[in-house]
Formats: sequence, C-alpha cells, structure tokens
Amino acid sequence: MKFAIAGNPNCGKTTLFNALTGASAHVGNWPGVTVDKKEGVYKKGGFRAEIIDLPGIYSLSPYSPEEVIASNYILNENPDLIINIVDATNLERNIYLTTQLLESDCPIVVALNMTDVAHRDGIKIDVRRLEEELGVSVVEICALKKSGIEKLMDTAAKEAKKPRLGKSVLEESEISCCFEKICSFAKDARHAKFRAVKALEGDAKNSGLSQDALLGIEKIKNEISLPSEFDSDFEAAVANWRYSYISKKISPCIKRKSASEALTISDKIDRFLTGKILGLPIFFALMFFVFHLTFSEDLFFLASLGILEEPLMSPGVYLLGLTEIFTEWLTGIVSSGLDVVKAAEWVKGMMCDGLLAGVGAVLSFMPQIMMLFMFLYILEDTGYMARAAFLMDRFLRRFGLSGKAFLPLLMCFGCLVPAIMGSRTLENDKERKLMIMLAPFFSCGAKLPIWSMFAMAIFPSNADIAIFSIYMIGIITAIIAAIILKKTVFKGDASVFIMELPPYHLPLIKNIALNVWEKLKIYIARAATIIAAATVVIWFLSSFSFGFSMVETNSNESILGVLGSFLQPLFIPLGFASGDIGWKAVVAILTGLIAKEMVVSTMGVLYNPNIEGDALEDDAASSALAATIVATFSPAAAVAFMAFNLLSVPCMAAVATANAEFKSAKWTWATIAFWIATAWVVSFVIYQIGSLLGY
Repeated sequence: MKFAIAGNPNCGKTTLFNALTGASAHVGNWPGVTVDKKEGVYKKGGFRAEIIDLPGIYSLSPYSPEEVIASNYILNENPDLIINIVDATNLERNIYLTTQLLESDCPIVVALNMTDVAHRDGIKIDVRRLEEELGVSVVEICALKKSGIEKLMDTAAKEAKKPRLGKSVLEESEISCCFEKICSFAKDARHAKFRAVKALEGDAKNSGLSQDALLGIEKIKNEISLPSEFDSDFEAAVANWRYSYISKKISPCIKRKSASEALTISDKIDRFLTGKILGLPIFFALMFFVFHLTFSEDLFFLASLGILEEPLMSPGVYLLGLTEIFTEWLTGIVSSGLDVVKAAEWVKGMMCDGLLAGVGAVLSFMPQIMMLFMFLYILEDTGYMARAAFLMDRFLRRFGLSGKAFLPLLMCFGCLVPAIMGSRTLENDKERKLMIMLAPFFSCGAKLPIWSMFAMAIFPSNADIAIFSIYMIGIITAIIAAIILKKTVFKGDASVFIMELPPYHLPLIKNIALNVWEKLKIYIARAATIIAAATVVIWFLSSFSFGFSMVETNSNESILGVLGSFLQPLFIPLGFASGDIGWKAVVAILTGLIAKEMVVSTMGVLYNPNIEGDALEDDAASSALAATIVATFSPAAAVAFMAFNLLSVPCMAAVATANAEFKSAKWTWATIAFWIATAWVVSFVIYQIGSLLGY
C-alpha cells in the first residue's frame, strides 16, 4: 500500500513521518524541483506501507512548487490513502486544506495531532461529531510521544480498502444546484469533485477537463450571482464558502476556555521572545551563541577575560581539529604506502596533494555542518524558528526574500557549504536561488586569512577597520545585487509569508539526529564527490605543463601559470595584475577555488619562492609575504584584490553544493558568471575611485 501524508507546515508532519518510518526514510528531490521528497516504509504487526511525505502546504491552489507537487501527486499517482494530519490547537485553520483533500476520491483518515497540547490549553474537540461532519475517520494522536500511532495505521489500513468518492463543501452551499450541473461535466473523470471545483475557480489547467466541458461550465458560471465584494472572482468566492462551512460545521465541534483563560503558555512566552523591545536582541543573542559554540576558538572568551591562560575551543572547532588530525594521519599512511611500492611521483602527488587534500577539505566542513544543523533543528523543533523568521521578515522582504532566508544568510559568515544547504528551509524556489546567488558576498571564515594578511601589511595601524570594511563591502554588495535581481531576474514581490506559530515544546532527540544525518548524507554524497574530482583537476593544472611534464607547483610554466598569464589582461584594470609578476595574483585567485586559505599560501610560494614555510602558518614566511605585498600592491589595488576574492567564485565545495541545490547546470553556470561579473565590477570601481583619491 502507498500512503501519503498531507498537512500544513508546523503541524507535526515530519514528526509523524519519522515516527512511522524511522531509519527506513530516505530523502531526494521531487522531479524538476529542489523541494525535499521524503519516502519511507512502515512495517509493524505484519502490515507494510510505503509512506510519502508531501510538502507542507496551506492549500492545493497551484501558486507554489509545493502546492503543485501535492496536487499533482494526489491526482496522478492515486495513493491508496491520504493521512491528513491537522493541529488540534488550530483546527479551523488546518481544516481548510482538509476540505480540498476531501474533494479527491482518495480514502482519507484525519490524524488529530497535538491533542496533549490542546487538552493542556483547555481545548476539547468532539471527535465523533467531527467525523460525522467530515465523513471520514478521525484519530487522536500525539506524534511527538508516538501515542495513537498504531490505532492511526490500523484505521488507515481498513479505510484504504474501502472505495470512496469525493465530497465538496459546495454541495451544501447556496450554489449547490449549479455545482451539481458543473460536476456533471466531470462525472466520468477520477476525482470529479476536485476537478469540478478547479474549473469553477478558473483553474483550467489543473481541472484536466476538455475544452467543451470548460465552455459548458463557463455558461453555468454566468448563471451564478456572486456577492458584489467578489466581483466575479470565483476563486475568492470558493474560499469564502469553505470558511463559511468551517464556521458553521467545524467550529461547534470545538470547546475552548473563556476568553479570560485563553492565553496559553506559548502565548505568554511569545510576549517575551517576540516582543517589540526584546524580540530582536534575544534572537541575535541566540544566533551569536550558536555561532560561538560552532566557530569560536576562545569559548565564552575565557582566555580574553584572563580566566584561563589558554583559549578553550568550541565544540565545532575541537571536532574540526580532530578531522584535520585524521586527514593528516590518513595522508601520511597513504604517502608511506606509496613510498613502499615506489609509486611514481605524479601518482603520489595526485593521491596526497590532489585527492586526499580534496577529501580532507570536504571532511573539514563536516563538524561545522553537523553542529549548525543540530542547533538549527533544535530551535526548529522547539517552535522558535518560526518566530525568528517572523522577526526578520519585514526587513528581508524589501530585497525579495522572506524571513526564513535570514538564518542561511547568517550561516554564510561561518561556512558557505552549510549555509547553501540551509537554503532548503526556504519554501519558494525563487528565494532559494536568490539566496544562493547572494551567499558568497557574506565573508566566510576561510577568507579571513586573506583579510588579515593584507590588512596587517597595507593598513597596520587600522587593520580592524580594514577587515570590518571588507565585511561591509560584501553586505552592501549583497543588498544592491538583491535589489537588481529582484527587478530583473526575480521580478515580483517575495512570496507571501504565512506561517503558523506552533506551540513551544521540548525537542525530540531522535528527530534531530535523523534530520542532521539526512543533511550529512546529502553533503557527503553530492558535494564530496565533486570537490574531490575538482581538487584533482586543480592539482593537475598546477603541477603539469602543457607538455604533460611535472613542474614546480604553481610555477608560471604550469598549465595554471600559463592560464594565469593568459587571463592577466582581464585583471589589469583592477590594479593588482599589472607588470611582469601580475600573473601571480591571478594564479592565487585560481588556486583559491580549492580553498580560500590557499590564496595566501600560493602567494607565499609565488612571491617569495626562496622563503621556506607556509605563509599561512610560518611567521617568517608570513612576514616576508607582507613585505612583498607592501612593495607590490598599492592600497587601492590591495582593497580591489580583497574585494575580488570576497565576491567572486567561492571554493569548489561551495560551488558543488550550490550545483546540488540548483539541480541545473544552466543555473550553476549562470550564477558563476554572476559572481565573477559582480566581483570584477566592484573591484574595478574600488580601484578606480581609490586611484583618483591618490591611494
């Protein structure tokens, strides 16, 4: 059997899905879109059913990818049964979707979730009366505590074997006679009532009816006299009839406390957490705490405050150190093994400097990914994430994004890989694409060595201001780019931001673990394979000449060196690629495609070839590179170079992740071109203005 779970966002849909499927669940994408597709298997008591978790939606109107997916799946895939999960604490709002699902011919069971919270808040629901009004079985459950799950599935198994014909609230409205005539045009089609309602709303495409049938329905619509406030808008009129039905038939099934007692615990907490005065400060404090635990090398500033002599690393940095130790150990083992078998030098270079370096770069991101997603899922599971999106929505809406985009954008300051993966929390495909295109403009931690080196060399007395200015250049560029993209590529307003604020509750450890593991699997499977291959390619280009003979890494005789010399004229207007050694700055940018930290390391090798040690780690090499930068770069050229590295193509791990999210080579290449063009224009403006001012 095949069961589909349908419901509003934040009604416990994912919790129910995890409770039913557990470790059998797997995540992919619906064909052609980046919306998550979750499938799993329920196997208990000799009963087996395939479970499909449809995207969280508020209606089956075809205005978002999620709504189209849910509607198409129900109409075309014909599941054996729909489990319609509804929030018992907000029944009237959830039942709107139920009235649409009931118009299909699929057997339906309503899962009345969060009944424990409803009872706690003094909400009593007459389940028997609700069943009579809806005409389908209603089962009380608590997905979080797994109560009522077996009864739900037993009921579902029985109902799935019974044939069912759709039922519409319009059959009980003032246009029931006209609606009966409309239904006659769809009587031979499966899901006749659903298709008839779509035709009445003017949605010809999703009605699936013939042109003759649609013309006949239009004649009947002309006989219907709508109230003046609808002005021939049948879609709005149908919505009004649905709400009238809910008010007359469903609301009497619910008994609540008196108004004076109606304030719930969540309402009281929200007065504090989402208030006008404390709402945003509390939110920023929470986000700082999350990032501090993930990225800080001085946990709780214990060393800075003199409490400890040595800094205490955050869990994220500590785990990162462990992965680096593991990578170095693995590289040493492989290198020793290759020495034993007397492998060729190019084989050793490809394996150690290419493949293992690339895999190591991928593994180094995993602790931060795990930590960030763990914290974010904790906040989401408690119900706070919906509040965070609400707090930031008003500001981001001006730039074509909804409030949900704030957290992924904030994550960019740590690492672009989990930030781009975080775009999946956005429900609108347009906003997902826009967020990914803006992501590199927010300086990630890997770029900080570039800012530090140039700031200390060129602006030693104002290094902090210089670094802060680079961050601001990225933020300002992102705002300007968002405005331009909103008016060109992504025309129209941001998606309507409708979100139920779920009641607060304790997070479920199993749910968090499953969600984090799903994200890690996706990251390893998609990003790791691409970055490993890309790293080998970059290693080959920097280690071999066009004659396929090995040369000193990053020399001007390598393929990468020749390519840098070829591209040098494009960068001359930016100020940092002039002269005989200008190609070196270009090569440093190109090697930054592996990891942005390599920009400094590459410059150390190219500008000071006789100085031993890595300029990223060795003090003598770092000092020598700083002296060379002062002699080679003017202040304007230095800022232009930093700006280009900030805004241009990020590391291959981030590009690979973006490609995985786009699921489109066309969008990936278009975005890469956008990053390069933006970086070039901004760097050009900075250098030209700086030169005019005498810098």
